Amino acid sequence: MSKRNQWENKQTARERLRAEREAQAKKEKARRQFVVAGAVAGVLAVAGGIAYGVSQASGGGSSKSTDSTWKAAADKSLVKPANTGGDKGTEIVVGKKDAKHTLEIYQDMRCPICSVFEQNVGGTIDKDVKDGKYKVAYHVGTFLDRNPQIAGTGSKNALSALGAALNVSTDAFSAYNKALYSKANHPEETKDEFAKDDVLLKVAQQVPALKGNAEFEKNVKDGTFDKWALEVSDSFDKAKDVTGTPTLKVDGKKLEVQTANGKGVPMTPQQFTPAIDEQLK
Repeated sequence: MSKRNQWENKQTARERLRAEREAQAKKEKARRQFVVAGAVAGVLAVAGGIAYGVSQASGGGSSKSTDSTWKAAADKSLVKPANTGGDKGTEIVVGKKDAKHTLEIYQDMRCPICSVFEQNVGGTIDKDVKDGKYKVAYHVGTFLDRNPQIAGTGSKNALSALGAALNVSTDAFSAYNKALYSKANHPEETKDEFAKDDVLLKVAQQVPALKGNAEFEKNVKDGTFDKWALEVSDSFDKAKDVTGTPTLKVDGKKLEVQTANGKGVPMTPQQFTPAIDEQLK
């Protein structure tokens, strides 16, 4: 074999090896971004949607000072928002009190599938609640903050801000919940944007009842409902049959939704409504 051919073969081998390394690097980067090792086992098809897996992992945190802030919050006196129920104010119910049925929604504010669910089905739920078809009981967790791969405080901080909105009214809570989950405002779960008060307050300006509301803003900045957020999260964790979010229950029974897309997500009202009606019989 000529020296030229030997050189060309070696050059080709080097280029092939380099290409393989680049491809492997891209795969590894994607894996780090989207695989939640030992915590989020993927997307689990449960109760009304693809459920984002609940992590029971502990530890993590975006910074020492942030960790200290939330550890300190656990030792504070509990301040419950108005419009809540239960000894610790962890009961969050929206709708007519005399509604015969209850739809329970289990969610995490950083959960991307919860965001999709709200965007597609939230309007139908709002109408059903207004019509008295059922009331909605919200259970809000913060398990994504504990995930070692994406650890942060955004779930807790957004939940505390929701408490400040609930303190204004249940309508403000619902509207703010919808705004936080909107396509324009909801960050990727790997980006802990909701840990920033400025981000939460900016989104709040889209809600009439919260826009320019000095008391709401003060409660968000002061962390008035931080302790309450931890209590709500603890209550969520006690639901042992909830393995991911969003999980839906109707009168205590999980809502199973079969859809044409094969992923179990109630993507449209046309898919969601028949499932609800069937369970309400």
